[in-house]
Amino acid sequence: MVLRSLCLTAIAASAAAFAPSGSVQRTSVSLNAEMSKSLPFLVRPEKLDGTMVGDKGFDPMGLSDIQTDLNYARWAELKHGRIAMLAITGMVFQEYGPHWPGDAYTAMDPFEAVSKVGYGSNLQIFFTIGCIELATFNLHYGDGEPGDIGWDAIGMLDGKSDEHIANVKEQEITHCRLAMIAITGATVQTLIFHQPLLG
Repeated sequence: MVLRSLCLTAIAASAAAFAPSGSVQRTSVSLNAEMSKSLPFLVRPEKLDGTMVGDKGFDPMGLSDIQTDLNYARWAELKHGRIAMLAITGMVFQEYGPHWPGDAYTAMDPFEAVSKVGYGSNLQIFFTIGCIELATFNLHYGDGEPGDIGWDAIGMLDGKSDEHIANVKEQEITHCRLAMIAITGATVQTLIFHQPLLG
């Protein structure tokens, strides 16, 4: 008898989870709301108004709503994208390009190569990265142009039209986003499946 009562109580409690609630809140999207270019079934986030280069209104998680400064977020996106472009190029070169002479430089697996070259080579890389970070750290905060660290020594953008500069910036952010996806896929393929990148 106790078992029956317990079972009936459990069934009634689980059935209550599927019963409609007494107060139903309805949300609606205004007919005049502008839709996102990248996800046309979602409303464009308020801060992603198209003023930044590469802005397609893609923010399904709503990160722009909690981000106080989108310039800082763009700095982070460009920095990670540039690193990803170098990393994916380095991974392909490590597997298929020529290597320095010597036993320490013969590893074809990019992750094995890091441990094979020893501490000296890795410390040189980390020291160089640290110097670049220290030299450009204050540029991330403020109203400057995201991604501009002042390294245009040969003047690639001198005398170019605003339309050409915007096009080049659009190409860079597109390649950055693609490289971030590529390095993720290459890492998974190398570490989990142990397959060559292009093979």
